[in-house]
Amino acid sequence: MPAKEKIILALDVSDAAYAIDIVERFREHVNIFKVGLELFVSAGPQVVEEIHRKEKKVFLDLKFHDIPNTVSKAALAAVRLGVYMFNIHTTGGVDMMKRCKDSVVEVCLREDVKRPKILGVTVLTGLTQEALKNELGIQHGIKTHVKQLSKLAHEAGLDGVVASGHEAGSIRNHFGKDFLIVIPGIRTSWSPPDDQRRTVTPREALREGADYIVLGRAVLNQPDPLRALDLITTEILTA
Repeated sequence: MPAKEKIILALDVSDAAYAIDIVERFREHVNIFKVGLELFVSAGPQVVEEIHRKEKKVFLDLKFHDIPNTVSKAALAAVRLGVYMFNIHTTGGVDMMKRCKDSVVEVCLREDVKRPKILGVTVLTGLTQEALKNELGIQHGIKTHVKQLSKLAHEAGLDGVVASGHEAGSIRNHFGKDFLIVIPGIRTSWSPPDDQRRTVTPREALREGADYIVLGRAVLNQPDPLRALDLITTEILTA
């Protein structure tokens, strides 16, 4: 897979015009752009349609988490938006994930539309072991917890998971090469620390088995974002 197909550039902004400007500036280097909560709530589905008009793919990062019926209906709305992939929380349980997947498959077959990839969110990269134990009451380690949540996503028939690079190797070993792994929390050696805790470099992510890496501040907050992306692309190619 070419480097530009492995990179997902996060449009973590609130202004639709600015988001589309980013797409335009990076369109020769990136094929997939992430639309998350901030942009989607601010700009609505129209921003997804604008990105599609630029002939680029969208990762709809809204992390659906609700009762199975509600998540399934939200997923069908994502299907009709034509997104390339979207995600749901694995902590919603197997029934929620399976009904979501089955509903999407059924509608895509019936309406003859391409099925988006469905990813299960495991443990957010901003969470630490201490927070998992002391705040959420989960006593086993993060790696064990992520492996269990990935197992549920696999059983439910999802295409893959979103997980930290610290757990990616274990996921790849347990669930094989066809189970997608999307890694956020990518930070380069020159990136300052922020609210992401379990971070890895692009090279580390690829070596641990990532299919896609999500880049945001590591590129857009640099003095020369295109130069930063070029350096990251080189790192991907040599991973």
